Amino acid sequence: MTEEVLSTPSHVAIIMDGNGRWAKARGLPREVGHERGVEALRQTVEACRHTSLTTLTVYSFSTENWKRPASEVSALFGLLRLYIRQDLKKLKAEGVCVKVIGSKENLPDDILALIAHVESETSVNTGFTLNIAFNYGAHDEIRDACQKIAGRVASGEITTDQISISDIESHLWFKHSPPVDLLIRTSGEYRLSNFMLWQLAYSELVFMDVLWPDFRGEHLQEALDIFTNRERRYGGLSSAGSLK
Repeated sequence: MTEEVLSTPSHVAIIMDGNGRWAKARGLPREVGHERGVEALRQTVEACRHTSLTTLTVYSFSTENWKRPASEVSALFGLLRLYIRQDLKKLKAEGVCVKVIGSKENLPDDILALIAHVESETSVNTGFTLNIAFNYGAHDEIRDACQKIAGRVASGEITTDQISISDIESHLWFKHSPPVDLLIRTSGEYRLSNFMLWQLAYSELVFMDVLWPDFRGEHLQEALDIFTNRERRYGGLSSAGSLK
């Protein structure tokens, strides 16, 4: 790979962090923070559609979120139900293809049916892709890919020497999405939290102090502006011909 002067990204991923702190600061239940977070997602999807972005991936529910109180886990499931049921018609009409990516283990039957429904209803849309990472963990994604490749080796389909980067990528849950150009994490935290570790290998990272329920189109544009002022070198030299 060579150095690339940035213009605008194609694929943005967002760790939507800060719902609980937003609610706590206002003396409200955490569930209210999550509800406001859904509204922030609506506005962000709308803002993305007015840019050159082709793909948005959001971290909605991680495999580690199962450690939270059962009432909060139930509330997060409820928000997925609410978002899809309320927004499906609009998303479909506006050409948004929705993919829910993550493990299907331990998910309630109605959630599985809802995921299948929204993916089927929007599958023909090509204008913009919204990936919802739900019950997702990057370690699980990579382990699943390794297990599938190991099965191919065991069956004699390929040898270990024949395993390539593209082979691994073809078994990942995000195999149909382009690499992430820009990762945004809200709330002022500086960590990846087991999110898209493979896909973020050469991504630009932007950490913002705004809590997710307060995230709006202007914050997205601010992150895009930061992106355009950076230089992606993929381990090579800068455009000036020296390492920085």
